[in-house]
This record gives sequence, structure tokens and C-alpha cells, in this order.
Amino acid sequence: MEQWPIRVLFVCTHNAARSQMAEALLRSIGGDDFAVSSAGTAPTRVHPMAVRAMEHYHLDISAAQSKHVREFVGQAFDYVITVCDDAREECPIFPGDSERIHWSFPDPSAVSGTEAQRQHAFDVVAVDLLGRLRPWVEVARRAKAGTA
Repeated sequence: MEQWPIRVLFVCTHNAARSQMAEALLRSIGGDDFAVSSAGTAPTRVHPMAVRAMEHYHLDISAAQSKHVREFVGQAFDYVITVCDDAREECPIFPGDSERIHWSFPDPSAVSGTEAQRQHAFDVVAVDLLGRLRPWVEVARRAKAGTA
């Protein structure tokens, strides 16, 4: 049996919304079975609307910091998951047997309109991330345990 936890890195362009929300959600639903990080290819800051979207799940990411993917080069991950198309193209290769997965989610910060409309875009991405993560967590656990 392989060593636990399952090491996961989420990558998007700015490490401001999608990858930060994915990290928080996986930490919550995956528990101690997962060691989760997130990074960006051009990091900025965690978007306040991403923080608010996570509050719906009782997750506090207000102290989270955007990190550059370079900070993780040389580290081994079981899964490197890109959550935006630009990051997919720019994500470096990590050592070991990392499985690269791409999940394309729209950039909620690109939505214009009222504050409520913009917040709704973040909330929708959070729901979609959770919908993708829930079944994937079980697949990843089975694969790590050798029962896939």
C-alpha cells in the first residue's frame, strides 16, 4: 500500500478563486486522507467573493495567500489538477508519478454586472467544484488503496 495522504495541487492562473476554493473544499470533504495545496501561474490575491462563496460551506479562506506554482516545483504530488484552461498550458511538470487532471471552470472574476450577479458566478463555480470533487475523492481514495 502506498504512503498516505494523497498529495494534491490545484493550479489556476491567479490562485485567487477557483484553485483556492478547490483547495478549501477538498480539505473539508477529504479530511486527513488528502494533503492539499493550490498555486497560480501568475498569482495575485485571494478574491473577496471567493472568500464569501466559501462561507456558505462554513470554510474560512480569508487568511489564504496566493502562491506561485514555482514554490512547489521539485515537490511530488499524486495529482496536479488544473482548473482553468490557461493554467493547463502553463503548468510545469512535477517529479514522480503525478497524474495531471484538467477541469475547466469559467473564471468567476471575469463576470461583470451587479455585485449580486458577480457573487453568483463565484457561488456557481463553488457548487460545480464540489460536484466534481465529491465523486473524485472516492476514486482517488480507491486508487491510492489499490482497490480501483
